[in-house]
Amino acid sequence: MKEEKKAQEKKSPGIAGLVIATILVAALLKTYIIDIQRVSGTSMEPAIPDGSLIVLSKIHYGFYNPSGDTLRKQWKTPERGDVVYYWYNDRPVIKRCVATEHETLAFSTDSGYSMSVGGNTIPLTEGQYQRLKFNSEVPEGTILAIGDNYASSIDSRDYGFISVASIMGKVLWQ
Repeated sequence: MKEEKKAQEKKSPGIAGLVIATILVAALLKTYIIDIQRVSGTSMEPAIPDGSLIVLSKIHYGFYNPSGDTLRKQWKTPERGDVVYYWYNDRPVIKRCVATEHETLAFSTDSGYSMSVGGNTIPLTEGQYQRLKFNSEVPEGTILAIGDNYASSIDSRDYGFISVASIMGKVLWQ
C-alpha cells in the first residue's frame, strides 16, 4: 500500500510543477498571443478613454518577433477601421488605420488644411499638410494611422506612414 502511494506521488507533478507550468503558459500567451494594456493618453478618445484597459491580439496580423518589434511571418494586413498597436519612439502606440496601401489621398486648403481619405475628411496643421501633400496615395506596404481625437493625437500626420511589418497587433476589446 505504501509503495502504491509513493508511486502516485512520483507521477503527480505537485503544486509547484503546476504553478511553474501555469506561469510559463501565461508568459507565452502574453508574449506571443494576447495581452492586456492600459491606455495612457487622450489621442483615441472618445472611443478609448485615457486609463482604459484594452485587449490586444498579437497574432492577428502574423507572428510577432518580441525582440525585434516586427512581424516574423505575416498572414494578414490591417483593414480600414482596425485599431492597431505598434511602436514609435520606443513607446507603444495605439491608433486607428484610416487608409491602407494604394488608397487615394486628396488634400485641400479651401477652409484650412485637410486630407480626405475613404470618405473621411481629416484636419491637418500647415506642417502636416506640407509633410504629406505630395502623397497622392498610401505607399505600398504601409498604412495611415491616426488617433480618433485629431486635436491631441500625434500620429501618421506627424511622423508619416506606418510599415505594415511594424504593426504588432490589433485591439480586440476596448
